[in-house]
Amino acid sequence: MKRTWRISTVTDAARARIAVARLAAAHGVPTLERTRLATALSARLRQCLTKGGTWTLEVRAPGRGDGEDLLDITVTPARDASAAGEPPWRAAVACPEPAEPPDGEVPGDAAALAEALLGADEDTAAALDRLTEQEELVAFHREELHQTNQGVLALHAELDAAGRAQREAFAAERKARTEAEDARRRLTFLADASAVLTASLNHEEIVRRLSGLLVPRYAGSVDVWLFDHEDERGRSAPRPAAAVLAARTGRPQYAADHPGGMPGVDDRPPSALDPARPLLCIPLPTRRAPLGVLTLSPPGGRWDPDDAVMLIELTRRASIAIDNARRFEHNRDIAETLQRALLTDLPTTPGLGLAARYLPATRGLNIGGDWYDAFRQPDGGLITVIGDVTGHGLHAAVMMSQLRTALRAYAVDGGSPGQLLTRLHVFLHHLQPDLYATAVIARFHPDDPTVTWAAAGHPPPVLRMPDGRVGVLDARPGAMLGIPLRQEIDDHTVRLSPGSTLALYTDGLVERRARGIDPGIERLAAALGTFASAELDADLEGAADRVLEPMLSDSERDDDVCLLLCHIDSSARPPATPTPRA
Repeated sequence: MKRTWRISTVTDAARARIAVARLAAAHGVPTLERTRLATALSARLRQCLTKGGTWTLEVRAPGRGDGEDLLDITVTPARDASAAGEPPWRAAVACPEPAEPPDGEVPGDAAALAEALLGADEDTAAALDRLTEQEELVAFHREELHQTNQGVLALHAELDAAGRAQREAFAAERKARTEAEDARRRLTFLADASAVLTASLNHEEIVRRLSGLLVPRYAGSVDVWLFDHEDERGRSAPRPAAAVLAARTGRPQYAADHPGGMPGVDDRPPSALDPARPLLCIPLPTRRAPLGVLTLSPPGGRWDPDDAVMLIELTRRASIAIDNARRFEHNRDIAETLQRALLTDLPTTPGLGLAARYLPATRGLNIGGDWYDAFRQPDGGLITVIGDVTGHGLHAAVMMSQLRTALRAYAVDGGSPGQLLTRLHVFLHHLQPDLYATAVIARFHPDDPTVTWAAAGHPPPVLRMPDGRVGVLDARPGAMLGIPLRQEIDDHTVRLSPGSTLALYTDGLVERRARGIDPGIERLAAALGTFASAELDADLEGAADRVLEPMLSDSERDDDVCLLLCHIDSSARPPATPTPRA
């Protein structure tokens, strides 16, 4: 006899197990064997339910006359099960021939017992169903709780990691911001200090400014050791060994009882002159050799390495500024010396007084282009000239000397002021095509009551009359000397009376950047008008100084200044009435 059950749920499994238990009981399987069979079958069915799908439980029981005494149980997966293809599970128990009631009916007492057992099995199956459901629910909640706990723990770990990362990011950001602010502060200071140092062309002023910039922010004390100053002033105070070594090697040295940790700086033992004070000795480099050594003491215990790097760079820039200032001073001194050597001593002429002033520029290398001259021609005439070469410095001074020499050479052969300027124009154009000049020449002759003058791109002469009236000789001048233009410069004449004064000057006396040249010429005319003829007769030199005082009081003299006063003595023979062109 064969019976088959399809199992896909827990209820199917419980009912199949109960049915197998009944069959085993009906075929007389002993209680212990039935319990073992039920336990093994239950375990197998639980495994089947865990794997899922549909399973087939097949029971072969011995029938009447079969001669078989085994209850054979087989559990196999259906085709749609996830374990399809798995070998079947088998169990077999021996079952003796059961005692059957007459006519094949179960005795009354046995039937009642079977009904009771069946009811108990059904109650057990129902209880098992509920228990299985509760176990599944408990397992589900346990797994859910476990996952929740794992998630909470993972969340806490992630939050802790995120908190640490955020704190590290904040710390890194604060550090980067602090470093950026420090770098900006250093760069700003370096830029401002460089502007202060390069604003002056006096090397002693630069040294004073350097000390004021560094103390007390970046240094407690500053000492600048300039080598050539030591040679000029004799033996100076003893220098630290680190400063001497910096001068010899050209490398910064740090002398202290502890390492400085500064990039590009060599550590040395403390100075014997002051062992308790750290010293940073930085050479002042130039393209040829160091100018000297800058020795600093720290504002506190030591320098920050980045501050030390900034100090080394500032020293380099200060060295360039000092070197440039000294070159400027050297060139200015040479140009001024050359120019003063070339300025002539004014000749003495009866009845004609001459007074000249030359003032070099006080700002920048603007000296060397202005000149004045006065000399006699072979016919007894007196040439007075004042001029200005474009450009400044040694080159302008050399060209000025060449023009002065050429003018004197041309004047030996005679010629009027206009002719002389025309020759100078050709000379300068061929000698220096890229250089220009302006000039005005006035020629006096003792036998002629007139003065002949000519100008080439120069401010016009100013004439003071004996009665104090002042006029500007503004007849049309020629163009600048040296321009690529062929020109013939015209002569102009004006009659002079005793007591008259002719003023020749350069633009440095009258021109101001903010106001132009015309207001300056008017101021010069007003200054000349304040003098009486007797004052000019008595002290023409003093009059020249008194003219310069009001004219230069509002100027920083960024250009050379030349002034040449030509005064006809009041006691000279009076010519005819002069007719100046004003």
